[in-house]
Amino acid sequence: MALTGLVLAGFVLGHMSGNLLMFKGPAAINEYAKWLHDHAGLLWAARLTLILSVVAHIWVGIQLTLENRAARAGGPADEATRRASIASRSMPYSGVVILGFIVFHLLHFTFRTIALGGVAHGDDVHAMVVAGFNSKPVAVFYIVSMLLLCLHLSHGVSSVFQTLGLRNERWRGRLDGLALAYAWIIAFGFSSIPLAVLTGCLK
Repeated sequence: MALTGLVLAGFVLGHMSGNLLMFKGPAAINEYAKWLHDHAGLLWAARLTLILSVVAHIWVGIQLTLENRAARAGGPADEATRRASIASRSMPYSGVVILGFIVFHLLHFTFRTIALGGVAHGDDVHAMVVAGFNSKPVAVFYIVSMLLLCLHLSHGVSSVFQTLGLRNERWRGRLDGLALAYAWIIAFGFSSIPLAVLTGCLK
């Protein structure tokens, strides 16, 4: 769970960095998209790694959820559940919404089977993104999904430190703070694009 989570946490940082090229203008984001497609081997290697990581992450997540529920027959497990954070307790639910978002996101921007407003933009990624987020329901769904991703990451990244044996009582607060800061950076970075479109800053 920790290792696949680490792969996915690294991916969202790289993906966000690429997406933020939207603020540099159409040429920057379109050239970036062209570079990715010109290096198809590298792109598909990354995609396969991500697919395997997502499948493994979901599978192990389901197993852990079932094991945790089975352990809550009473006693200390109940007390631990009451002390758990909202982020920790909501991991399965935020994960389901994020999975739904990923499917929609891929259909919209990668496979382009969803052309909002009946418009296809070809290789103009900038125009496609702006058109997509001009739909308020899509933009709001995107932002809400990013807030849930923030919740998911804040607990997940912190748990990675613990699983890898890097977190102790002395460093617990600092590492939890680092995980929370990382989660908010990711959420704000991704959400800034639909917010910029909705407010007219990106056209």
